[in-house]
Parts: sequence; structure tokens; C-alpha cells
Amino acid sequence: MVLNPGDWFFGHQHEQVKTLLGSCVAITLWHPRLAVGGMCHFLLPSSGKPVGETLDGRYADQSMALFMEAIHKHASKPEEYRVKMFGGGNMFPDTTSSSDVGDRNVLAAKTLLREHGFRKPEAHVGQQGHRTIILDLATGETWLRWQHGKVVM
Repeated sequence: MVLNPGDWFFGHQHEQVKTLLGSCVAITLWHPRLAVGGMCHFLLPSSGKPVGETLDGRYADQSMALFMEAIHKHASKPEEYRVKMFGGGNMFPDTTSSSDVGDRNVLAAKTLLREHGFRKPEAHVGQQGHRTIILDLATGETWLRWQHGKVVM
């Protein structure tokens, strides 16, 4: 399964979830005992609107609300999940901007994870360039392909 920007998935299917990131951020969650997990691929920290009934995965705060709904449905707790975070790359390194969207996305993800009681995530964030992320829902193993090589986390 491939996640495009703004997509979100959570389940226990024995398949892989894949996405390509630039300044966007992906959070992966996996529960080792239940063998359930998921991934989000958000573009911006917030829509600027309160989180409502219809959630939009393009935004970090709403992606987190989707995760919390799924965790509740699986009768589990945030601290039981293995958490990883990727992306937030600087896609325009030759420009100087204090409002870099990648940095803001990473900060939003870290803040939301902490506020919702998740463990501190393993992370490969910031720097330059794009990343390809693959989450294996059967094992929780995550692969990262970045301009400097391939990493298993």
C-alpha cells in the first residue's frame, strides 16, 4: 500500500505501507503484542481550525486524532507502541527562511507525540532531501531509503 501526502492507515494487515517524504512528516506506530500499527503522512502542522468530526490527514493534529481513535478501537495505550518519525527535510537548502515547513512539521510531530503519551520516537528528520519509508505491519520493521543510503530502524 502506498500513502500519498495526506493519507493515513492503521490496521493489522500483513502488508507493507510505503510513502515518499520531502518536507512532510510520517509517523509510524506499531504494537508488538497486538501486531497492529500504522502510518500517517502529513503536510502541515495544523489546519488552523479545531479538530472536528471529519478528520483530515494532511495536518499533524488531525492525523494524531486519527491515530488516537484507532488506538482506542484496539483497546491499547499510546505508550505501548513503538514510534518512529521521518521527514521534515529541507527541500530548498539554498534559501534562508525562519519558517521552514519541514522544521515546523517535525516540531508539531514531537509535541503531539509527547502530549498524547507516546514514547520518545526513533527519528530520522531534518537535513536535506527526500526519504522513502516502508513499514512492515507484520513485524513492525521500518526501512528508510535516503540520499545517503538505506537504513533499517
